[in-house]
Amino acid sequence: MPNEGDDDGTGDEDTRELGVDIGSLDSALESHEYPTTVDELIEEFGDHEIELPGGETTVEEVLDTQSGEEFESADGVKQRILNDVGAEAVGREGYSDRGGSNEGESGGDPQSL
Repeated sequence: MPNEGDDDGTGDEDTRELGVDIGSLDSALESHEYPTTVDELIEEFGDHEIELPGGETTVEEVLDTQSGEEFESADGVKQRILNDVGAEAVGREGYSDRGGSNEGESGGDPQSL
């Protein structure tokens, strides 16, 4: 993703994906040298906060369980973050837009149309 100018916090649409906002980490990851390991990423970016719809977390909290993994590009790191952010990045728990009912969901018997 090309960045034009400095991130002054007004470009949320550039760094927010699937409800996860990595902010200035986006450009930092793009300029980081690859291949790199999780341990190197945690050492350099571990304290960086990632904003989620239900709160925030850090790079270290997200990547800590991936010790030993190696990344070939910034895109790989960003995808891993999106995959591993946890339940606080999810909208309504138990919600499905696929129809039917979820287990444990209260309600009447399904009706035939």
